[in-house]
Amino acid sequence: MYFPSASAASKIRIRTLTQMKLIRQKMGLIQIIKPLVERFPSVAMAYRQIRDIRALSNEPQLTRLGFKFNGNKKMENGLFEPIETNLVKKILPKVDFVVNIGANIGYYVCHALQSNKKVFAFEPIEINLKYLLRNIKANNWQENCEIFPVALSNKTSIIEIYGGGTGASLIKGWAGSSEKYSTFVPCSTLNNLLGDRLVGNYVFVIVDIEGAENMMLEGATKLLDMNPKPIWLVEISGGEHQPRGTKINPHIMETFEKFWQRGYVAITADNQLRKISREEILKIIELQVDSFETHNFLFYDENRNLF
Repeated sequence: MYFPSASAASKIRIRTLTQMKLIRQKMGLIQIIKPLVERFPSVAMAYRQIRDIRALSNEPQLTRLGFKFNGNKKMENGLFEPIETNLVKKILPKVDFVVNIGANIGYYVCHALQSNKKVFAFEPIEINLKYLLRNIKANNWQENCEIFPVALSNKTSIIEIYGGGTGASLIKGWAGSSEKYSTFVPCSTLNNLLGDRLVGNYVFVIVDIEGAENMMLEGATKLLDMNPKPIWLVEISGGEHQPRGTKINPHIMETFEKFWQRGYVAITADNQLRKISREEILKIIELQVDSFETHNFLFYDENRNLF
């Protein structure tokens, strides 16, 4: 066994301290430059484009997840949303199709395709879409996946989307995103794009669209009303990430009601799998205090064995 000498250990320590100092200097520089860049949208956009081009130069690599992937270190290392990921893996064997709304760079898409499920993925952000397509193609799964480069809402139109990455949202001011950092994207409804294609099948719908869930559901009545009922994993923020001046999601009751009115049960998508009631939502609205310990929820037919 090799033990470094005192002088060697000292050099290692100096090198480590130097690296830490450089990291701190870099982070400090970023904190100084970032607000300046954000004041000038064209400069900010150019900076992000350069950053994204550099990131896309890396080819998807085989990960501990068992498939090739690139674009997010936590996702690549299997550290992204571990509880939700575990729930997804338990549900996948029980369904035939997966609909991923807000597919981002393809984390859950790849999990579904790895399980030999047919996938319909919706992602409007150009840079996310590039990663998504590369990650699917790297694993040779392109024949089993349909990609829709559009946002889902309650109408067909062209709308503005704010921010980028995993936090891009149709909601202005979402998670403190700058109104200057936005882009136009096409949008449509799930009713228009999928229609009755999935009728009679077991479907798992994964939704992560940063505050726009209620609008999407307004245009997804065919899937909501389908028999058998799909299993839905939906990110719904109670108080987190709301625009400035808004304490509680103004559409939270509407969003849950769209499921309850159709006979769905709502539970937390965490280790507790706790049932959510109308009374709890009403109390959240009345007190303007978010009592949820998660922002991910499962909706399903109570008569169906979920796990």
